[in-house]
Amino acid sequence: MPLDFSVNQLSSQIWFQFLLVGMLGFLTGLQLREYFLSKERPFSLGTSRTFTFIALLGYVLARLDPDLRLYLLGMAALVVLNGLFYMQKLRIGQTGVLQILISFLVYGYGPVSLYLPLWFLILLFVSVVFVLSAKPLSHRLVRKLDQRELLVLAKFLLLSGVILPLLPNQPLTPALPASPFRIWVGVVVISGISYLGYILKRYFFQHQGYLITGILGGLYSSTATTLVLARRSRNHQEAAPRLVGAAVAATGMMYFRLLLLILFLNPRFLPATWLPLVLLGLASLLLSAFAMRAQARLPIENRDQRIANPLELGVAFLFAFLFVIMLVLTQFVISRLGQPGLNALAFVTGLTDIDPFVLSLINGHYLGIARPQLATAILIAAGSNNLLKGLYAAFLGERRTGRRILGYMVLLALATFLAAFALSLWGHP
Repeated sequence: MPLDFSVNQLSSQIWFQFLLVGMLGFLTGLQLREYFLSKERPFSLGTSRTFTFIALLGYVLARLDPDLRLYLLGMAALVVLNGLFYMQKLRIGQTGVLQILISFLVYGYGPVSLYLPLWFLILLFVSVVFVLSAKPLSHRLVRKLDQRELLVLAKFLLLSGVILPLLPNQPLTPALPASPFRIWVGVVVISGISYLGYILKRYFFQHQGYLITGILGGLYSSTATTLVLARRSRNHQEAAPRLVGAAVAATGMMYFRLLLLILFLNPRFLPATWLPLVLLGLASLLLSAFAMRAQARLPIENRDQRIANPLELGVAFLFAFLFVIMLVLTQFVISRLGQPGLNALAFVTGLTDIDPFVLSLINGHYLGIARPQLATAILIAAGSNNLLKGLYAAFLGERRTGRRILGYMVLLALATFLAAFALSLWGHP
């Protein structure tokens, strides 16, 4: 008998649901008790046994009456109990409602076990435990978090969650081979990936050294990260091997970042791109380890490593504008010059910012050109971008460090061009 069928059978048994709901109610009560241990003389709704009985009461009432009338009656009684409890809290100067909210969630374990999949009940329990356990982390975040960034995030979520569904999913003109919906999805995905790297670096790995800077910076923007590291080499020549290794690691993450974009936006490109991108990314990380092998750990300063929030609305709209320009330009070049023109455009675009160009390739619909040919152009742009980063490092960094970064970038660029050439020969159906 398949395992999945057995699990479904077990989760539908009354005895199993009863025991599971009671156990989760008891464990929630224990976690809540642990949460209040640090408080002096907390006024409590009850012990872990109280939350066990609340969970079991919700299950029994929901099981007895499928229309949930008895369950709602029990909830009304719980509302009265919590009201009296809160009045007493107010009399002694306590205003928190955490215990009240959790009691309602625990009371909901019963109907959740009856009407929703087992995984959702477990997810609900884990979420309650996680939020209760994350109190120290939440306090640290409140102290460190820039309130302006929360406003930026809220605006971006508004544009993504409210405006995005309203955009048409059909191209507006033959000159623009992608719909407004696909264009904005691309902006949201690439901004989201960049934002992840930005948040991890700023709030979780702020003082973890150059390697972490390179890895997380590559998730944000390998070009910007290489620029920052090259400039730093002018004043930190003793850390040259680590700076070189971090710059190479940032480029390695660029390949994995491209893979994520393809995975989220157009997985049909994966058969042609996943192997070269993974191999190039791993090779870059190995080169990074080789470059850093002889450097001892040094104290790290991070004063000049902060970069702009990638969810800034001005940045997002500018990126969308560049994306549209690249869509139109790519369509024009393909229709006039075919594959050779596309490859030339990819090389030239790589000397700027490759993200709008890459998104134009994986989101557009181009007649007369196969997907492996578009994938070849992605690799050419990535290789060309490596040359740009190497030149930035050579001109803006300390002379010896910049030349070492340039050497590694030329090596990775040649490897990327070779992968593109192999794909152009053997990647076509």
